[in-house]
Amino acid sequence: MKLFSALYDKVLSWTQHPRADIILGLLSFSESVIFPIPPDVMLAPMAMTQPKRAWRLAFLTTVASVAGGILGYFLGYWAYESLVLPAVEALGYESKLVTVQGWFADWGVWIVFIAGFSPIPYKLFTVTAGVMQIAFFPFVIASAISRGMRFYLVAWLLRTGGPEMGVKLREYVDRIGWTLVILVIIGYVIAQLV
Repeated sequence: MKLFSALYDKVLSWTQHPRADIILGLLSFSESVIFPIPPDVMLAPMAMTQPKRAWRLAFLTTVASVAGGILGYFLGYWAYESLVLPAVEALGYESKLVTVQGWFADWGVWIVFIAGFSPIPYKLFTVTAGVMQIAFFPFVIASAISRGMRFYLVAWLLRTGGPEMGVKLREYVDRIGWTLVILVIIGYVIAQLV
């Protein structure tokens, strides 16, 4: 089933849009607060097809992501009862919120650093940092360093590979996509059993 190659082609077409930088910035910002799609899916092909702009794109992605994280932090800090808690309950994420709060209690601001670099949804940690009233400036610093490391790594990898990597990636994108789906399902099942 060639689902991911069609999505890959669609994302590549977005990278050529005249407002691609704005779309990348908005995607990066909103992903840190609520949107489920990580900005890597747009940053990677943009860095690959425009290698001379890779560092600028990584910078834009980092700044927009941290700005979105700050909004998420303040939503958790000031609007927990009125906005965050009803959304968490509506989505059935109460247990996930409790888990993330436990991680914050154990790890403090270091969990923000880990989450910012990992594929774990960053929005869970930005909002929870506000809910837990983690110190703001360490939160911003951890976010900037971890998000920057992640996005600059993506930009470097794709800039280095260039358009040739795009051809190879297109060839294997369906296998990679389905492998990730299977891993997410396995991770979900394991999380439910624990």
